[in-house]
Amino acid sequence: GVAAGGDGTALVVAIVSNPQMEDAISLRSDFEEEYPGIDLRFVTLPENEARAKITTSIATGGGEFDAVMISNYETRMWAENGWLENLQPRIDATGGYDAGDFLQPIRESLSHRGDMYSVPFYGESSFLAYRTDLFDKAGLEMPAAPTWAEVADLAAELHDPESGTAGICLRGLPGWGEVLAPFNSMLNTFGGRWYDRQWNAQLTSPEFRRTAKFYVDLVREHGQPGAANSGFGDCLTRYSQGNTAMFYDSTAMVSTVEDPDSSKVAGKSGYAPAPVSETDYGGWLYTWSLAIPATSEHKDEAWRFLSWMTDKEYTKTVAEEYGWERVPPGNRASTFENPQYRDVASAYAEPMREGIANADPKDPGMRPVPYTGVQFLAIPEFQDLGTRVSQQLSAAVAGQISVEEALEQSQQYAQSVGDSYKETR
Repeated sequence: GVAAGGDGTALVVAIVSNPQMEDAISLRSDFEEEYPGIDLRFVTLPENEARAKITTSIATGGGEFDAVMISNYETRMWAENGWLENLQPRIDATGGYDAGDFLQPIRESLSHRGDMYSVPFYGESSFLAYRTDLFDKAGLEMPAAPTWAEVADLAAELHDPESGTAGICLRGLPGWGEVLAPFNSMLNTFGGRWYDRQWNAQLTSPEFRRTAKFYVDLVREHGQPGAANSGFGDCLTRYSQGNTAMFYDSTAMVSTVEDPDSSKVAGKSGYAPAPVSETDYGGWLYTWSLAIPATSEHKDEAWRFLSWMTDKEYTKTVAEEYGWERVPPGNRASTFENPQYRDVASAYAEPMREGIANADPKDPGMRPVPYTGVQFLAIPEFQDLGTRVSQQLSAAVAGQISVEEALEQSQQYAQSVGDSYKETR
């Protein structure tokens, strides 16, 4: 396309509307000064909609986007399908880009046959944020490595709806990337799984039931009001505004929670590792990353944008403009090693880095599974299956159906997907 007022290239970028991405959009003039021939056009969408729209566009070869924000769920599968440009040659040809600086688990999760097909904007695991001031006031202590049972007890103690404080915020919003992310990380540590090795669905197994009952009871009894409509963004706002004592979710929360401009609780949080039950670690592994669709007609310009948004210089730009609290976390080792970042991030840098290092997508739980992924299943069907199961769980959180009913229905959905894998074996 031709940009207004010039003969430049219009570059259409599909992006998720999370706070760090909003910062990138606000810094676009830095990019456009460097590349005056490129006119950035952002299509920003909430997480669930972004996933659906980007997937449809890429799968049908729609070609309306020159760059897309995806994750470690899509990257490998889409690379295998030939839907994405191999970025490795461009990475290798870009001086100072230093892909070796990306944290290894993140880099690996975005690679297909050793080449990167998307580059990480931020990396995350999950951990538990908690209000140290409220804990002190109540005479409570967060264990160094909390179990889910301990977290539920603490939530019960701290739950104070009268004063507008929930014990804990946990996602209840439908979406395979919404309620299922924390739920699946809990499932793994409770010894549950979606399928056994033979692709028999396990959603009515004792472990899966125990997890679902625990999750639903916890959020219904000591969670935020209206939890069934509450996703990452809502919990992030509630925690930052001082309306919940604990928040179990993505380590990327810190860019908002610790930013004095957008948070009433900056400097008042402790961070504990993801809670566990039967396993040593409970965190997930996720990265919002940028890729170039194979159909893009502006691949060179798209790479200029991708490399701008994911290189070390960008980190410095954000730090100068907005402070070190706001830099995209969890993607580059050099950020963790920066003394200014360490200073600002002393409460959370280590638990974040350890969470990312300890997540094991190849072996996510206690028993063998035929899929990879911690908080998702890396199979194409999971977009639809996960969405359906998440709707059942969310309905149980809303009190519309029982956990039993939710799982009976979910088991049927999961088994029909499992059967298709049995036939292809």
